[in-house]
Amino acid sequence: MHQLFAKIEAAKTAICRSWSESAQVGVVLGTGMNDIVDSLGLEVVIPYDSIPHFPVSTAIGHSGNLHCGQYCGQNVIAMQGRTHFYEGVPLADVTLPIRVMKAMGVNLLILTNASGGVNSQYGLGEVMVMEDHIDLLPDNPLRGVNDDRLGPRFPDMSQPYDPVLVDRALKIAREHQFVAHKGIYAAMAGPNYESRAEYRLMRHVGADVVGMSTVPEVIVAVHSGMRSLGLSTVTNICNPDRLEATSGETVVAMAAAAEEKVKAIICGVLEAEGSES
Repeated sequence: MHQLFAKIEAAKTAICRSWSESAQVGVVLGTGMNDIVDSLGLEVVIPYDSIPHFPVSTAIGHSGNLHCGQYCGQNVIAMQGRTHFYEGVPLADVTLPIRVMKAMGVNLLILTNASGGVNSQYGLGEVMVMEDHIDLLPDNPLRGVNDDRLGPRFPDMSQPYDPVLVDRALKIAREHQFVAHKGIYAAMAGPNYESRAEYRLMRHVGADVVGMSTVPEVIVAVHSGMRSLGLSTVTNICNPDRLEATSGETVVAMAAAAEEKVKAIICGVLEAEGSES
């Protein structure tokens, strides 16, 4: 982990050549959520491949640009797409952008993702606000010698998602009159979608949705001392007794169809943060 510090500084330096402000809020936009960043009106756009050590996403529907600017009085850094463990990148590198956000001053991290609905009460296109997660990935972004400059050796994970932000997100959904659940996200390695038996396992262990991202980023956010809010869009129904085939294109399309709901929550949270600062 000691090698990370130099990578973080190099990436931060490159970003600061285009945008030298400190930031308060970081946003990670996952599958099907690319257009949300246009609503924020952030003026600086930096391709990931121009930032040293930044992982470049190969996933469907992930544009690979970093947007920086101000929204509602808050300096915001927004990632238009992410890299996943299944793309062959070590988790310490997958989560490097979160470290860079922290180095630039971010203390609030908002993350979005697409997921399969394991809870039978969840419908397509509905949003789940993450209150907890189950980490089933075969690696951990904190694995290795700890660098105390980045965080503690054994970070506490009893409350990885800020309960105030969870309640705020649910309140915003009610105000906009759309369904939002509060539940648990399980992270699997991917890139294949899960089998019937695996969906049954997810139900048994208490997961409401299952996906392939977010959890490593939240672990690093906790390690770094950041507040986190996770928003998961249900893009396919995972009923093992009536399971239908799923494709990446279908997932992206369903996530994009629910984009306005996620945007309402993100903008509402940013507006509330701006009014409190």
